[in-house]
Amino acid sequence: MKVLLIGAAGMIGRKFVQSLLDNPVPGLSGLMLADAVPGPDYPDANIPISSYTFNIADEGVFEPLIAERPDAVVHLAAIVSGEAETDFDKGYAVNFDATRNLFDAIRLQEGYTPRVVSASSIAVFGAPFPDTIPGDFHLTPLTSYGTQKAMGELLLCDYTRRGFMDGVALRLPTICIRPGKANLAASSFFSNILREPLAGQEAVLPVDDSVRHWHASPRSAVGFLRHALTMDTTPIGPRRALTMPGLSATVAEQIEALREVAGDRAVALIRREPDPFIEKIVSGWATRFDDSRARSLGFTSDASFREIIENHLEDEGLELV
Repeated sequence: MKVLLIGAAGMIGRKFVQSLLDNPVPGLSGLMLADAVPGPDYPDANIPISSYTFNIADEGVFEPLIAERPDAVVHLAAIVSGEAETDFDKGYAVNFDATRNLFDAIRLQEGYTPRVVSASSIAVFGAPFPDTIPGDFHLTPLTSYGTQKAMGELLLCDYTRRGFMDGVALRLPTICIRPGKANLAASSFFSNILREPLAGQEAVLPVDDSVRHWHASPRSAVGFLRHALTMDTTPIGPRRALTMPGLSATVAEQIEALREVAGDRAVALIRREPDPFIEKIVSGWATRFDDSRARSLGFTSDASFREIIENHLEDEGLELV
């Protein structure tokens, strides 16, 4: 199995690649890594790795890669939610136009039907919601990012129906705790209010403690991708977009888990500073899902926010300050 990974230099992409090198999926024979910026080197890799750097919004960038007919294509590249909302043209160029260009490059390869795993988002759903949202809830996104992801899901389902690919779209929960620096996603504060205090640094909380959201750790996200890469897709049927398992928690519950792991000193580093722009975006987000369909297909996730925090410390090799 040769795997092409679009978005290989991102946080999840890097962790996914390292996971495949440390514990290869059956038959893995090579990796093709593509992103807008150079990714890390993998000098100890025991399989061939080729790297490509380009702007995925440019015309014609996917055809040479797809011409090598990788057995699987994993599409992670995206402009995140906050940036997609503030830069309309860039969001559509990267999140929708590039996705269609990738899928069309696959479609135009005669006699070629790769497994395609595409990262979608729970942002495809929009309020008002029931208390627990079923996986087949209607797609009525309330952000440009959610709209772009919903359109990508529909393309993937249609191209799979037509036999151009064997596609699976993974509606990822908000990934928490994200290591490194904060990105431009509206949801970045969910990670910030844990990551920074764990390192002895101040963090800003722009929403009320009562805000509830759907989360999964980077470790779980890698597990979703690994499973989607090799699973039997026959039981999925025509509805190829799956809401990934997650953990529903309020900001207050996040903070309490931080207190359990790192104490009152860490919690005291959280500074409340309301942001109307972030509050408006978050108010239209889903809070809890029925993830039984994905779980029945073999996907699993975190059991508690304490587990998410402890996994973050372990995975990043960190010690409490």
